[in-house]
Amino acid sequence: MQPSHFNPGTTTRHDQHGLYPQAVTVSDFQHNLAAVQARIAAACQRAGRDAASVRLLPVSKTKPESSLRLAHAAGCQMLGENKVQEAWSKWEAMQDLVDLRWSVIGHLQTNKAKLVARFASEFQALDSLRLAEALDRRLQAEGRSLDVFVQVNTSGEASKYGLAPEEVEAFLQALPAMSALRVRGLMTLALFSSDVVRVRQCFVRLRQLRDRLQQSAPAGISLQQLSMGMSGDFEIAIEEGATVVRVGQAIFGARPLPDSHYWPGA
Repeated sequence: MQPSHFNPGTTTRHDQHGLYPQAVTVSDFQHNLAAVQARIAAACQRAGRDAASVRLLPVSKTKPESSLRLAHAAGCQMLGENKVQEAWSKWEAMQDLVDLRWSVIGHLQTNKAKLVARFASEFQALDSLRLAEALDRRLQAEGRSLDVFVQVNTSGEASKYGLAPEEVEAFLQALPAMSALRVRGLMTLALFSSDVVRVRQCFVRLRQLRDRLQQSAPAGISLQQLSMGMSGDFEIAIEEGATVVRVGQAIFGARPLPDSHYWPGA
Protein backbone atom coordinates (compact mmCIF):
# COMPACT_ATOMS: atom_id res chain seq x y z
CA MET A 1 0.00 0.00 0.00
CA GLN A 2 1.20 3.51 -0.75
CA PRO A 3 1.79 5.84 2.21
CA SER A 4 -1.43 7.67 2.98
CA HIS A 5 -1.87 11.40 3.06
CA PHE A 6 -0.41 13.04 6.14
CA ASN A 7 -3.14 14.89 7.99
CA PRO A 8 -1.80 17.46 10.45
CA GLY A 9 -5.24 17.76 12.05
CA THR A 10 -5.31 14.20 13.37
CA THR A 11 -4.47 14.07 17.08
CA THR A 12 -4.11 11.40 19.74
CA ARG A 13 -6.60 10.95 22.57
CA HIS A 14 -4.17 9.22 24.90
CA ASP A 15 -4.92 9.29 28.60
CA GLN A 16 -8.37 10.80 28.20
CA HIS A 17 -9.69 7.85 30.14
CA GLY A 18 -12.65 9.80 31.49
CA LEU A 19 -13.74 10.64 27.96
CA TYR A 20 -15.80 7.48 27.49
CA PRO A 21 -18.82 6.73 29.72
CA GLN A 22 -19.52 3.12 30.63
CA ALA A 23 -21.64 1.18 28.16
CA VAL A 24 -24.35 -0.49 30.24
CA THR A 25 -27.01 -1.44 27.68
CA VAL A 26 -27.06 -3.06 24.26
CA SER A 27 -28.12 0.33 22.91
CA ASP A 28 -25.02 1.94 24.45
CA PHE A 29 -22.82 -0.59 22.69
CA GLN A 30 -24.61 -0.12 19.39
CA HIS A 31 -24.17 3.65 19.69
CA ASN A 32 -20.47 3.35 20.55
CA LEU A 33 -19.77 0.86 17.78
CA ALA A 34 -21.46 3.16 15.26
CA ALA A 35 -19.43 6.12 16.54
CA VAL A 36 -16.14 4.22 16.20
CA GLN A 37 -17.09 2.97 12.74
CA ALA A 38 -17.84 6.58 11.75
CA ARG A 39 -14.37 7.61 12.96
CA ILE A 40 -12.85 4.73 10.98
CA ALA A 41 -14.77 5.79 7.87
CA ALA A 42 -13.64 9.41 8.24
CA ALA A 43 -9.99 8.38 8.65
CA CYS A 44 -10.26 6.12 5.61
CA GLN A 45 -11.77 8.94 3.58
CA ARG A 46 -8.85 11.23 4.50
CA ALA A 47 -6.42 8.53 3.42
CA GLY A 48 -8.26 7.66 0.22
CA ARG A 49 -9.06 4.17 1.49
CA ASP A 50 -12.15 1.97 1.54
CA ALA A 51 -13.58 1.75 5.06
CA ALA A 52 -14.23 -1.95 4.43
CA SER A 53 -10.44 -2.47 4.38
CA VAL A 54 -10.23 -1.87 8.16
CA ARG A 55 -11.41 -4.45 10.70
CA LEU A 56 -12.52 -3.23 14.10
CA LEU A 57 -11.44 -5.52 16.94
CA PRO A 58 -13.33 -4.61 20.14
CA VAL A 59 -11.04 -5.07 23.15
CA SER A 60 -12.77 -6.28 26.30
CA LYS A 61 -9.81 -6.54 28.71
CA THR A 62 -10.67 -5.80 32.38
CA LYS A 63 -14.40 -5.75 31.57
CA PRO A 64 -16.81 -8.19 33.29
CA GLU A 65 -18.63 -11.02 31.53
CA SER A 66 -21.90 -9.04 31.71
CA SER A 67 -20.39 -6.28 29.54
CA LEU A 68 -19.04 -8.79 27.04
CA ARG A 69 -22.49 -10.35 26.70
CA LEU A 70 -23.99 -6.94 25.96
CA ALA A 71 -21.29 -6.28 23.36
CA HIS A 72 -22.03 -9.61 21.72
CA ALA A 73 -25.75 -8.81 21.66
CA ALA A 74 -24.84 -5.52 19.94
CA GLY A 75 -23.05 -7.41 17.17
CA CYS A 76 -19.49 -8.08 18.37
CA GLN A 77 -18.47 -11.55 17.19
CA MET A 78 -14.77 -11.36 18.08
CA LEU A 79 -13.33 -9.84 21.25
CA GLY A 80 -9.72 -9.01 22.08
CA GLU A 81 -8.15 -9.83 25.45
CA ASN A 82 -4.66 -9.00 26.71
CA LYS A 83 -4.21 -11.55 29.52
CA VAL A 84 -4.66 -15.16 28.53
CA GLN A 85 -5.88 -16.28 31.98
CA GLU A 86 -8.61 -13.63 31.91
CA ALA A 87 -9.53 -14.56 28.35
CA TRP A 88 -9.61 -18.27 29.20
CA SER A 89 -11.99 -17.80 32.13
CA LYS A 90 -14.29 -15.60 30.05
CA TRP A 91 -14.27 -18.15 27.23
CA GLU A 92 -15.16 -20.92 29.67
CA ALA A 93 -18.05 -18.88 31.09
CA MET A 94 -19.43 -17.88 27.67
CA GLN A 95 -19.33 -21.07 25.63
CA ASP A 96 -23.08 -20.79 25.16
CA LEU A 97 -22.31 -17.97 22.67
CA VAL A 98 -21.21 -20.35 19.95
CA ASP A 99 -20.37 -17.65 17.37
CA LEU A 100 -18.15 -15.60 19.70
CA ARG A 101 -14.45 -15.81 18.83
CA TRP A 102 -11.41 -14.64 20.75
CA SER A 103 -8.26 -12.74 19.82
CA VAL A 104 -5.40 -12.78 22.34
CA ILE A 105 -3.51 -9.53 21.78
CA GLY A 106 -1.13 -9.35 24.76
CA HIS A 107 2.23 -10.88 25.60
CA LEU A 108 2.12 -14.64 26.11
CA GLN A 109 4.46 -16.72 28.22
CA THR A 110 5.46 -19.99 26.60
CA ASN A 111 3.93 -22.05 29.42
CA LYS A 112 0.51 -20.52 28.66
CA ALA A 113 0.59 -21.51 24.96
CA LYS A 114 -1.60 -24.53 25.73
CA LEU A 115 -4.49 -22.25 26.75
CA VAL A 116 -4.34 -20.14 23.58
CA ALA A 117 -4.15 -23.32 21.49
CA ARG A 118 -7.41 -24.55 22.98
CA PHE A 119 -9.71 -21.59 22.48
CA ALA A 120 -8.31 -18.60 20.56
CA SER A 121 -9.06 -17.88 16.92
CA GLU A 122 -6.29 -15.29 16.64
CA PHE A 123 -3.05 -14.39 18.42
CA GLN A 124 -1.51 -10.99 17.76
CA ALA A 125 1.65 -11.01 19.88
CA LEU A 126 3.96 -13.62 18.37
CA ASP A 127 7.47 -12.43 19.25
CA SER A 128 9.81 -15.41 19.70
CA LEU A 129 10.70 -18.68 18.02
CA ARG A 130 10.31 -20.51 21.31
CA LEU A 131 6.72 -19.30 21.62
CA ALA A 132 5.99 -20.12 17.97
CA GLU A 133 7.24 -23.67 18.47
CA ALA A 134 5.22 -24.11 21.67
CA LEU A 135 2.05 -22.82 20.03
CA ASP A 136 2.52 -25.00 16.97
CA ARG A 137 3.10 -28.10 19.11
CA ARG A 138 0.01 -27.44 21.23
CA LEU A 139 -2.14 -26.63 18.21
CA GLN A 140 -1.08 -29.83 16.46
CA ALA A 141 -2.13 -31.76 19.57
CA GLU A 142 -5.52 -30.01 19.56
CA GLY A 143 -5.99 -30.53 15.81
CA ARG A 144 -6.37 -26.76 15.37
CA SER A 145 -4.70 -23.92 13.52
CA LEU A 146 -4.38 -20.29 14.54
CA ASP A 147 -4.18 -16.92 12.78
CA VAL A 148 -1.12 -15.07 14.10
CA PHE A 149 0.44 -11.62 13.81
CA VAL A 150 4.13 -11.02 14.46
CA GLN A 151 4.60 -8.28 17.06
CA VAL A 152 7.19 -5.64 16.23
CA ASN A 153 8.61 -3.10 18.67
CA THR A 154 8.51 0.05 16.53
CA SER A 155 9.03 2.53 19.39
CA GLY A 156 12.36 1.09 20.50
CA GLU A 157 11.28 1.12 24.16
CA ALA A 158 12.95 -1.56 26.31
CA SER A 159 9.69 -2.00 28.25
CA LYS A 160 7.75 -3.11 25.17
CA TYR A 161 7.51 -6.63 23.83
CA GLY A 162 7.99 -7.44 20.18
CA LEU A 163 10.84 -8.13 17.80
CA ALA A 164 13.17 -5.35 16.78
CA PRO A 165 12.40 -4.41 13.14
CA GLU A 166 15.74 -5.79 11.95
CA GLU A 167 14.95 -9.21 13.48
CA VAL A 168 11.65 -9.77 11.69
CA GLU A 169 12.95 -11.00 8.33
CA ALA A 170 14.93 -13.91 9.80
CA PHE A 171 12.05 -14.74 12.15
CA LEU A 172 9.60 -15.02 9.24
CA GLN A 173 11.93 -17.42 7.45
CA ALA A 174 11.56 -19.91 10.32
CA LEU A 175 7.76 -19.86 10.52
CA PRO A 176 6.74 -22.05 7.54
CA ALA A 177 8.00 -25.06 9.51
CA MET A 178 5.13 -24.50 11.95
CA SER A 179 2.14 -25.50 9.86
CA ALA A 180 -0.50 -24.79 12.51
CA LEU A 181 0.38 -21.09 12.53
CA ARG A 182 -1.24 -19.00 9.78
CA VAL A 183 0.77 -15.78 9.58
CA ARG A 184 -1.56 -12.92 8.64
CA GLY A 185 0.60 -9.84 9.19
CA LEU A 186 2.38 -7.61 11.67
CA MET A 187 1.27 -5.89 14.88
CA THR A 188 2.66 -3.00 16.89
CA LEU A 189 1.89 -0.87 19.93
CA ALA A 190 2.82 2.76 19.31
CA LEU A 191 4.53 5.15 21.67
CA PHE A 192 2.17 6.41 24.39
CA SER A 193 2.45 10.12 23.71
CA SER A 194 0.51 13.21 22.74
CA ASP A 195 3.28 13.91 20.20
CA VAL A 196 1.45 12.94 17.01
CA VAL A 197 4.60 12.95 14.89
CA ARG A 198 6.32 10.38 17.11
CA VAL A 199 3.21 8.20 17.38
CA ARG A 200 2.73 8.32 13.60
CA GLN A 201 6.34 7.30 13.05
CA CYS A 202 5.70 3.98 14.82
CA PHE A 203 2.93 3.19 12.34
CA VAL A 204 5.00 4.37 9.37
CA ARG A 205 7.84 2.05 10.46
CA LEU A 206 5.54 -0.97 10.58
CA ARG A 207 4.04 -0.25 7.18
CA GLN A 208 7.43 0.32 5.57
CA LEU A 209 8.79 -2.86 7.15
CA ARG A 210 5.82 -4.84 5.84
CA ASP A 211 6.19 -3.38 2.35
CA ARG A 212 9.87 -4.33 2.28
CA LEU A 213 9.41 -7.83 3.72
CA GLN A 214 6.60 -8.73 1.34
CA GLN A 215 9.29 -9.12 -1.32
CA SER A 216 11.16 -11.79 0.66
CA ALA A 217 8.46 -13.48 2.75
CA PRO A 218 8.43 -17.29 2.43
CA ALA A 219 5.60 -19.00 0.57
CA GLY A 220 2.52 -19.31 2.75
CA ILE A 221 3.45 -16.32 4.92
CA SER A 222 1.02 -13.44 4.40
CA LEU A 223 1.88 -9.93 5.50
CA GLN A 224 -1.29 -8.31 4.20
CA GLN A 225 -2.59 -7.30 7.62
CA LEU A 226 -1.28 -4.49 9.83
CA SER A 227 -2.73 -4.45 13.35
CA MET A 228 -2.00 -1.04 14.81
CA GLY A 229 -3.93 1.69 16.57
CA MET A 230 -6.07 1.77 19.72
CA SER A 231 -8.78 4.07 21.10
CA GLY A 232 -6.35 6.97 21.46
CA ASP A 233 -4.57 6.77 18.13
CA PHE A 234 -6.36 4.50 15.66
CA GLU A 235 -7.18 7.28 13.22
CA ILE A 236 -3.48 8.01 12.78
CA ALA A 237 -2.87 4.28 12.33
CA ILE A 238 -5.53 4.08 9.62
CA GLU A 239 -3.98 7.03 7.79
CA GLU A 240 -0.74 5.03 7.77
CA GLY A 241 -2.21 1.74 6.55
CA ALA A 242 -3.75 -0.15 9.50
CA THR A 243 -6.08 -2.97 8.49
CA VAL A 244 -6.98 -3.96 12.09
CA VAL A 245 -7.57 -1.47 14.91
CA ARG A 246 -7.85 -2.64 18.53
CA VAL A 247 -10.41 -0.46 20.30
CA GLY A 248 -11.54 -0.93 23.89
CA GLN A 249 -12.57 2.13 25.87
CA ALA A 250 -14.35 3.90 23.00
CA ILE A 251 -16.68 0.86 22.85
CA PHE A 252 -16.86 -0.45 26.43
CA GLY A 253 -16.23 2.76 28.34
CA ALA A 254 -13.34 3.93 30.48
CA ARG A 255 -11.33 1.42 32.48
CA PRO A 256 -10.83 1.96 36.23
CA LEU A 257 -7.31 3.37 35.77
CA PRO A 258 -5.84 5.77 33.18
CA ASP A 259 -4.50 4.44 29.89
CA SER A 260 -0.95 4.90 31.10
CA HIS A 261 -1.45 2.17 33.73
CA TYR A 262 -2.07 -0.41 31.01
CA TRP A 263 0.50 0.84 28.51
CA PRO A 264 4.03 -0.64 28.76
CA GLY A 265 6.67 2.03 29.02
CA ALA A 266 4.31 4.99 29.41
